[in-house]
Amino acid sequence: MAFWIASAGLSVVAILVLLRAFTRAQTENVPTEAYDVQVYRDQLEELSRDEARGVLSAEDAERARAEVSRRLIEADRALQAAQTAGTGLRSGMLWIPAGLIATLGLAVFTYAQIGVPNYPDMPLQDRIARIEENRAARPTQAEAEVETARAPRPALPDNPELEALVERLRTIMSERRDDPTGWRLLAENELRLGNFGAAVTAQETYVALLDPDSTEGVQARANLAEMMILAAGGYVSPEAEAVLQETLARAPRNGTARYYLGLMYAQGGRPDLAFDVWRSLLAESSGTAPWLEPIRLQIEEVAFLAGSPISVDDLPQPIEQPAELRGPDAAQMEAAEGMSAEDRAAMVEGMVANLAARLANEGGTVEEYAQLITALGVMGRVDEARQVLAEARRNFAGQDGATTVLDSAEAALPQ
Repeated sequence: MAFWIASAGLSVVAILVLLRAFTRAQTENVPTEAYDVQVYRDQLEELSRDEARGVLSAEDAERARAEVSRRLIEADRALQAAQTAGTGLRSGMLWIPAGLIATLGLAVFTYAQIGVPNYPDMPLQDRIARIEENRAARPTQAEAEVETARAPRPALPDNPELEALVERLRTIMSERRDDPTGWRLLAENELRLGNFGAAVTAQETYVALLDPDSTEGVQARANLAEMMILAAGGYVSPEAEAVLQETLARAPRNGTARYYLGLMYAQGGRPDLAFDVWRSLLAESSGTAPWLEPIRLQIEEVAFLAGSPISVDDLPQPIEQPAELRGPDAAQMEAAEGMSAEDRAAMVEGMVANLAARLANEGGTVEEYAQLITALGVMGRVDEARQVLAEARRNFAGQDGATTVLDSAEAALPQ
């Protein structure tokens, strides 16, 4: 109530001050034509006195009197015109208080429509607590998926070959429940078909079969969170948040989990936390990281809402990575020849898995895809190699030299 009393008092004072200034200006503003009229009247009286004293002859006095009278008439006409204009201005005084009162009324009406008149002042700590309460009560993953399914989305292009492959994978995995590679492939291909719910289910099975502390297990869990977010239409649900937090508990620098954690904070009304997460992630990311562009598109707005306005050009630049390829190469494959069969198989499997995971999450060059295709062929995983080959052909369609590199990799595959 005190706020309304103070606001009303200040508004009344402002109106009175403006009216006082306007009326004073109207009172003190005497037209210059009035002074001219008075001067000419004084001159006529002076001429009569000069004629009576004999200073001027009757003829000279008459000629002077005629000229002064003519000027008096012109000055009087000008004075009448000025007074008429002044009357219009004075009548306009009625519009000033009316306009001020209308402005005040409009302000009160607008605030009553979009404001919260009875909302008490809330300290920052209480606001944060309220935000956290709302965030804890946000929709679940299942609710978000139902809502997303109702919304229209662009249709994916038909891909009969991929659909047939996924159908075969579903049949195979119904019998091979303990095959992590199969579940990973099924999840990835369900995702390519836009079957987000099925992709999440397959990825959950894949994650459950892995060592949760291994590199592959950590990244698989981060990918699971990403699939859940895609299934929810880009929304980070409490369940997806739990997967992200579990990922970061084992790998605090995981880029995928950090990006989506920042997105969750941005969605949940904590742009301050989102800005801190994304800014540090930018400073530690390579130029090929898939989250760079999404962060750069959003971080200026997030920084503004966080109270730290900043230009995207002032943010940390990506770390330059050396140009050499990463992953299994000919020298590393040759070095494996001196190992036992078990050690060699484990080493190659790990290198291939790391390369495949990086290409799936960060992308890479056509040469790196060719390396992966060749390695999978050597390991006898020809179907998987051909699947990667098809993906690479789509990714690098139209790029100079890419077809030649991929054709060479395909030619090296066992028939």
